Order: sequence, then structure tokens, then C-alpha cells
Amino acid sequence: MEAAGEAERAEAPSHRHPQPIAEMLDVPFLPFCAFLCCLGIVCVAFVGAWCQHWRGGFAWDGSAHMFNWHPLLMVTGLVVLYGAAALVYRLPWGRRGGRLLWKAVHGALALGALALAVLGLVAVFRFHAARGTPDAYSLHSWLGLATVLLFCCQWLAGFSAFLLPWAPAWLRALYKPVHLFFGSTILLLAVASCVSGINEKLFLSLKNGTTEYKLLPAEAVFANVLGLLLLLFGVLVLGALARPSWKRPDAASPDSCQPLLGAER
Repeated sequence: MEAAGEAERAEAPSHRHPQPIAEMLDVPFLPFCAFLCCLGIVCVAFVGAWCQHWRGGFAWDGSAHMFNWHPLLMVTGLVVLYGAAALVYRLPWGRRGGRLLWKAVHGALALGALALAVLGLVAVFRFHAARGTPDAYSLHSWLGLATVLLFCCQWLAGFSAFLLPWAPAWLRALYKPVHLFFGSTILLLAVASCVSGINEKLFLSLKNGTTEYKLLPAEAVFANVLGLLLLLFGVLVLGALARPSWKRPDAASPDSCQPLLGAER
């Protein structure tokens, strides 16, 4: 029996090795967040440069230049700003103390993203109306409209459940995992919409014999790189949301389901 006990004690330390290794491989959140912020800025800058250099710039007159607001506003709102809203609770300041302020920040960022997305839809619909182009006939348009509609429902449901005082605590606790699931789903759909939109725009625009898409002119290379950057941004945001070590440690605290407008002042 003593020999068996000594054997167990001798093997016990080997089970402790994985934890230090996992800690060594853990990436600090703030440098990751800084990199993600820079990547988001690069994505927006790429869209602006593409529309300005190859598509003629911006206007609000129903012309092709008005269409250029569509990709810029969609990428800025539905991808970059929405990704920032999703990661608010991962910030060190958002992980400590009360959640009420961060609920307001999260909701405001999401509302700003939704407003930009709506303006992006207005730009493309007005462009189509001026050109006599049919609306919502492509897979990209169906996917984009579904994303914006789901985003509207998500924001309204979140506002009603988490910011207004009428919802009981059990309902907020029940809806919370649903809200988190659809939050990640909307970001995934937004990235897919933007990437499919980039590809569709290239197919429609690069038809000339000297600049066909299949010949991979400079514009096609630039826009394809933009699509890859958007995919990378979306994957990194979803990865950050799924990382257990970056989640708020007091997610089950009483104020996690407390409505903002019903809080004491």
C-alpha cells in the first residue's frame, strides 16, 4: 500500500504541467485589442481608398459616387463598430465593477452601428432608384437585408430586456444566452455580406477587356485583400468572445441582469 501511495505521489506532479503551459500561451487582452483596433481602422481605410481611387469618390446625389457610401458605411457599422460593441465587456474596465455603465456603452455602440447600416441601405436604394436597377435580387442583397433585420430585432430585444425595467430577472437571465448567440451570428453574417458584396461589385464593375476580373487587375487584388482583412477581423472578434479567460469573471453577479433604467441613481 505504501509503495502504491508513493507511486501516486510521484505521478501527481505530472498532472500540474499543462496549467503553467496554458498560462504561458495566454495572450494579454489589451495588446490583442490594440491590434484588433488597428485592423478595424485598416479595413475602413481600405474601403475608403478603394472607393476613392478606383470608384471615383463619394457623393449624395444618386450617382455611382453615392453607391460608394454603401460599402464604407456597412463595413464601418456592421463589422468594425459592431465588433467594438461586442467586445466592450472584455475590456479590463468593463470586467470590473458594475455593468450598468457598460450596458449603456454597449447599447450606444450597437445603435451607432445600426444607424450607419441603415444609411448604407439608403445609399444603395437611392442609387438603384436613380439608375432604375431592381432592388434585392442577388444573394448578397438578401444576406445583407437579413443581417440588418436581425440586427434591428437584436437591438430592440436587448434594449427591452436589459435596459428597460419592465422585464423580470428570470426573463433577462433566460434571454441572455440567446442574445449572446445572435450577437456572434450577426457579426458572422455581416462579414459574409461584406465579402459577398465586394465580390459582386468586382464582377459588375470589371467588365472591360483590359480590366476583367479574371485578369486580376490592381483593383481586384486590393479589394480581395480587403475581403481577407474583414474575414480576419471577424474571426478574431469571435475568437475573443469565445475565449474563457477574457470573459467577465462576475458574469453571474446580481447586476448582470439588472435593468439600466431601473437602477438607483
